[in-house]
Amino acid sequence: MLRRRLNRLLGGDERRVDSRTVYVGHHSSPDSEGFIPPKFCDNRIVSSKYTVWNFLPKNLFEQFRRIANFYFLIIFLVQVIVDTPTSPVTSGLPLFFVITVTAIKQGYEDWLRHKADNEVNKYLVTVLQDGQRIRTESEKIKVGDVVEVEEDETFPCDLILLQSSRDDDTCFVTTASLDGESNHKTHYTVPDTEKDLESLSATIECEQPQPDLYKFVGRMHIYKNNQEPIVRSLGPENLLLKGATLKNTQKICGVAVYTGMETKMALNYQGKSQKRSVVEKSINAFLLVYLCILVSKALVCTTLKYVWQGKPGQDEPWYNEKTQREKDTNLYLKMFTDFLSFMVLFNFIIPVSMYVTVEMQKFLGSFFITWDKDFFDSEIKEGALVNTSDLNEELGQVEYVFTDKTGTLTQNNMEFIECCIDGFQYKHRDASSELDGFCVTDGPVSILQQKAGREKEELFLRALCLCHTVQVKESTEPCPDQVDGLNNQVDCLGIDGDTLGIDGELSHTQEQRGFIASSPDEIALVKGAMRYGFTFLGLESKTMKILNRNNDVERYELLHVLNFDPVRRRMSVIVRSSSGDTLLFCKGADSSIFPRVRQEEVERIRLHVERNATEGYRTLCVAYKLLSEGEYAQADAGLREARLALQDREEKLMAVYNQVETGMSLIGATAVEDRLQEEAAETMEALQGAGMKVWVLTGDKMETAKSTCYACRLFQKNTELLELTVRTLDDEVRRREEKLHELLLEYHKKAVQDAPPAKAGITRSWSSASQDYGFIVDGASLSMILNSSPDSSNSRYKNLFLQICQNCTAVLCCRMAPLQKAQIVKMVKNSKGSPITLSIGDGANDVSMILEAHVGIGIKGKEGRQAVRNSDYAIPKLKHLKKLLLAHGHLYYVRIAHLVQYFFYKNLCFILPQFLYQFFCGYSQQPLYDAAYLTMYNICFTSMPILAYSLLEQHICIEVLLDNATLYREIAKNAMLRWRPFLYWTVLGLFHGLLFFFGVWYLFYNPALQDNGQVFGNWSYGTIVFTVLVFTVTLKLALDTRHWTWINHFVIWGSLAFYVFFSFFWGGIIWPFLSQQRLYFVFANMLSSVSAWLVIILLILLSLLPEILLVVFRRPRGPHSRQKELVDSRVGGLQSPRSSARPLLMRTFSDESSTVI
Repeated sequence: MLRRRLNRLLGGDERRVDSRTVYVGHHSSPDSEGFIPPKFCDNRIVSSKYTVWNFLPKNLFEQFRRIANFYFLIIFLVQVIVDTPTSPVTSGLPLFFVITVTAIKQGYEDWLRHKADNEVNKYLVTVLQDGQRIRTESEKIKVGDVVEVEEDETFPCDLILLQSSRDDDTCFVTTASLDGESNHKTHYTVPDTEKDLESLSATIECEQPQPDLYKFVGRMHIYKNNQEPIVRSLGPENLLLKGATLKNTQKICGVAVYTGMETKMALNYQGKSQKRSVVEKSINAFLLVYLCILVSKALVCTTLKYVWQGKPGQDEPWYNEKTQREKDTNLYLKMFTDFLSFMVLFNFIIPVSMYVTVEMQKFLGSFFITWDKDFFDSEIKEGALVNTSDLNEELGQVEYVFTDKTGTLTQNNMEFIECCIDGFQYKHRDASSELDGFCVTDGPVSILQQKAGREKEELFLRALCLCHTVQVKESTEPCPDQVDGLNNQVDCLGIDGDTLGIDGELSHTQEQRGFIASSPDEIALVKGAMRYGFTFLGLESKTMKILNRNNDVERYELLHVLNFDPVRRRMSVIVRSSSGDTLLFCKGADSSIFPRVRQEEVERIRLHVERNATEGYRTLCVAYKLLSEGEYAQADAGLREARLALQDREEKLMAVYNQVETGMSLIGATAVEDRLQEEAAETMEALQGAGMKVWVLTGDKMETAKSTCYACRLFQKNTELLELTVRTLDDEVRRREEKLHELLLEYHKKAVQDAPPAKAGITRSWSSASQDYGFIVDGASLSMILNSSPDSSNSRYKNLFLQICQNCTAVLCCRMAPLQKAQIVKMVKNSKGSPITLSIGDGANDVSMILEAHVGIGIKGKEGRQAVRNSDYAIPKLKHLKKLLLAHGHLYYVRIAHLVQYFFYKNLCFILPQFLYQFFCGYSQQPLYDAAYLTMYNICFTSMPILAYSLLEQHICIEVLLDNATLYREIAKNAMLRWRPFLYWTVLGLFHGLLFFFGVWYLFYNPALQDNGQVFGNWSYGTIVFTVLVFTVTLKLALDTRHWTWINHFVIWGSLAFYVFFSFFWGGIIWPFLSQQRLYFVFANMLSSVSAWLVIILLILLSLLPEILLVVFRRPRGPHSRQKELVDSRVGGLQSPRSSARPLLMRTFSDESSTVI
């Protein structure tokens, strides 16, 4: 006792056992002599990155961690420190522009985060202090405060529920903003707490903050009148999480245990995904190449300079004698400064503005996904959502698609179909059925239309009515989303096959009742029991009430709930009937229930379960056990002891659960249907046609998932299925590891070694010449493969498994835990070739694989929004994935790939004449272009046309892309950013650069180009080269444009006009802030020469002539040339009816709005 008091006093207990002590209402407990309130963090939420004071230094530090920005900063400092040929403004201004734009974007995003934080922190809440209700700001709540929350309000921090306005001491909450679950959850008050919370004296011992939303371990000591304290266990059912919303309850009171950044919501907070696209990696690779070119140019010029100056009379000519300081300078230092000067002169070959253009293209381009009307869903009144615009182009590079089944391929809209009791099938009567509510299709024909015994029937239906966590919601009007009226639910067939006779009063009452549950299939089972005459009336004060088919109300005392978890895959309840019998009812997956019941009962049910699973239904088995007084007393003691444990509570509870749930009797099984999503089969077929491998990762049983794969056309009738499951590994003679190795070798020989070589990107053999394979694996087998030790022979398993999967048209992984889903994605992502992966799901259990994949897609389904919040993109329905990838992804990739290649090309054209000019100016670092041209080239003259192109271009119209999924293969594996197209653009840049320089050089053989005999100087030479350059690179982009809008016309012709205007303006005025004005009237004089006009036009035509010839001779003419060429070459000339739009070159922005926006 003394040690405990000292530990509490000094806070050592918290550090020693990793727990904390909370004093309810800040009242000291009777056994604490010297009460010192422990210190915890306040309730402020901080999701912002910057403050007013640290924004500038912190943001600059983060931006200059980027290699390109740091490189240009070094160049700028060199220009300031060293005597370089160009002004520091030429590199400083573009760098300042990039840094400023990025800082404004990041500052705005952080301001939005500050705004959201303030809304949460300044939210008014009610705190009970000294018997008074005080309104205060949320950020002022402290650990130990008693907080009052009313209906539809969110909890301001993590609270332990002390008091509820409901008679049964429960409350309902929704946690959609936390774990994505939109259904109501039930939470319970701590027993034996005072009604008057002011007089409550209690302490709470609980674990330190940790992010698991479903785990909480603690205990509460309640002190009453100097008696021994009452100890009550605390679990997740007592904890109300910050961000959850109170529903169906007028008000509750709770004590704050975790506040601010220690709440589970804050600990689960994740910023934007920091995934990098394949385009970024290509940019970095190309950047290194151009950096090498830059260094090579500087080295060549530095070397040739000193070689040339080594000749007699060249180092110090009579007209340019060296100063004494220059003569005293160290030779090697002079060579180094000359090298730096050349680096500065040629540094524009590295396109710093490309980064900001790419950022703007991604940011603005993401709005086209958000604005797409085809993504709007009328049911939820929402469209697509973009959480991460950095991955737009990655949508066009997907090679593997990992999809969840329930809620993604299927609707997660459960409907009770049939049940099986003691081996006899009971099917709900419908218009097409001639049987009186039951039939036996799996048993012998001689017992057709037989039924189970009445006692077994009623026991099964009682199990459905009692073994769940469903709550009944009373309302004044029917609740169509949660329960139908009695006419649809009970006006069906009775257990004898007769229509139930229930009076009108009951019907009226039932129509006003709705069901609330954490899972839609639980509601479906309760509805199913209603069809056969047993109605669940609700839970009141630990008493569950059932209305049986005789209209008698049965009451059962709820003693314990053994909650469902994905490891056990079952849940149970222990109840006591009015006759005093203690019963355990259990429901769960067949693989979980069958080993725990008598085996002679299994065979009667197994046939029905397997048939239902083959038909695509979700199946659950139902069992029961009559507990003796001794068995219940032992189970009750074990459960209470385990629930009071602070350490290893989960493991202790699991041990008790497994001990109780043995020796049960199997009653029957249920079948619930989860319908396919709209256009699910067409979407999967299109993805496979586009060359993507589709893997289904699900927690469902194999038969159900396999049926769904057939329905979605992932498996065809001629597909040979290779199965690697516990069933195929069971062998009495050999160990599982040996059988696993044997099967892997057999499947590897069949699917990999003996398979004919497939063409790249083709996933399905549409001819009958070669065999398609489908691979099925379950969670247990996968654990053996993934968890094999690297130093054993089992290390080969993973490689064999991966090779088999990669050679199959579709892979089904069933009975998967969420962590295993992520492991599968990670294994494929890190395999040879680093294929681009995409994960799509709708539930909280899909978050791990969504975060692991290169691209994560969340579906705004019925399982809440956690998947949506953690995804990169969110869409309302699975069918929208087709357009997102085949149209938007294809176009985004083509646009940004062209943008990147074009930027490197135009900068090579820009700087190559500068390099060649050094051979004609004695390597003196004399710039060819004026400083204004150097600064404005990438910022103003050539930036807007490529930005507009990268946002609006449609080289193939959207209708054709959707009709012909095979077009997606054309850009697979980063086809447009490989070294071959990069080499083409580089050679094109070299050709144009050489043509610009030497074309003007030939013109200057006779520099007297004006009528009055006045000669042109070096600045006229540079200006003519620059004019040809700007016009050529801009018109090259115009030739590449297939989809013209008024925006393209405006920015292309507007940029050229702006260049001409700027040149006249810049050279037509004497600027007082310039010490030397190199271009004064140079541009006007240049245009007064007919020869200059002729050379400019001739060089532009010569530069673009190859491109024009390609357009004329290699493409057929006609209004639909591009579409028809593509369609004819890939689908045998079958023209799509939707591709007969107006010619792409003639389409306008208004046409674009109907397809893209």
